[in-house]
Amino acid sequence: MPATKRSNRKEQILQALAQMLETSPGQRITTAKLAAEVGVSEAALYRHFPSKARMFEGLIEFIEDTLLSRINLILENEKESQARIYNILLLLLTFAEKNPGITRILTGDALQGEQERLRERVQSFFEKLETQFKQVLRERKLREGKNFQSDELTLANFLLAYVEGKMNQFVRSDFKVKPSTQFEKQWLELQKIWL
Repeated sequence: MPATKRSNRKEQILQALAQMLETSPGQRITTAKLAAEVGVSEAALYRHFPSKARMFEGLIEFIEDTLLSRINLILENEKESQARIYNILLLLLTFAEKNPGITRILTGDALQGEQERLRERVQSFFEKLETQFKQVLRERKLREGKNFQSDELTLANFLLAYVEGKMNQFVRSDFKVKPSTQFEKQWLELQKIWL
């Protein structure tokens, strides 16, 4: 089988899994249901992924690659710390909004009953996000010569908790409460960090 056809099938399986996570909130996705959704046998699924955990890891890799590369672009294009934080927060919220099924993975909702290493991988991703927030906040002093009233560790954790909270509301509401809802008004409050 040519490599492109094989990778297309892998992408098709991951897209089907993400779609099922979106359309079946609260339900566990079995390989039998996923195979039926893709239109292949379970054996065919296992030719592309050795386990369901590897399928979830494929989606987690997509999340990491997409978001971390876009955050790097924001850091390249924006030099002011406030604009960087604004754009990173907006990126995370709109990504969640556009990818409801994948957001269930980020909140841990879709990982109930799955392997512990998947939750650890998501935890590691959120730790990377918090590190990015800390870095942007620390660089403010170097770039702009200004301090915060609170320490950067506390502020970075606060920003991460804000994002995680918005994602959890989205999943808990069965995707009705959009993460970006009221973001502009909430940003006015978040901006007070810079005072």
